[in-house]
Amino acid sequence: MGKMENFLGGIRILEEVDSPINGKLVVMSDFAWGTYITAEGLTQSGGVAVKIWKTTLKKISKCQNCLILGLGGGGNAKLVRKIWPKAKIVGVEIDPLMIKLGTRYLGLGMNGVDIKIEDAFHFVKKESKKYDLILVDTYIGDEFPQKFESEEFLKLVKKLLTKKGIAIFNRLYYGEKRLLAMQALKKLEKVFPKVEVVYPEANVMFMCSLLE
Repeated sequence: MGKMENFLGGIRILEEVDSPINGKLVVMSDFAWGTYITAEGLTQSGGVAVKIWKTTLKKISKCQNCLILGLGGGGNAKLVRKIWPKAKIVGVEIDPLMIKLGTRYLGLGMNGVDIKIEDAFHFVKKESKKYDLILVDTYIGDEFPQKFESEEFLKLVKKLLTKKGIAIFNRLYYGEKRLLAMQALKKLEKVFPKVEVVYPEANVMFMCSLLE
């Protein structure tokens, strides 16, 4: 899309940067979705991603301690803060450029998030605190690293849940991604006693809990 088409469509590119982790990051703004960050053309934070998560989070009654694995630019953190103003939020993100852009354009620094810049797998291995809500959105562009589907990782996430806690795994659900998502569902069902499937837009969310 050329600059004139961007202008006529109400789309503005606010910043572009190349990340060694996520590839090309673009901060965009338009009339429909406001300001959001894309990685290799896929919305990562803000915009439609917020709508997708909002649909699922509305099913949850309360949250006191939230862990976000794959914080990105902080769109999910902003949503959690809006729904549960008093919740304590820990956000884990491997890409410091995402944090930088989220702070600059999405108000990440204003949402009271305890930010950890590290790999989510490494974080859950050493973490001992329990959370009643864990959001797992660990995509690199449109790829979901296999280590985050491993039984070891899923059991580590399960260990961090409170008795009535919920872990939500976000997966893309279009084209060849549908089969991958359904394969992930089978892995989750082997680890968590209960898995509820929610279909918001072009994604699928797996809500996992310890209580059947």
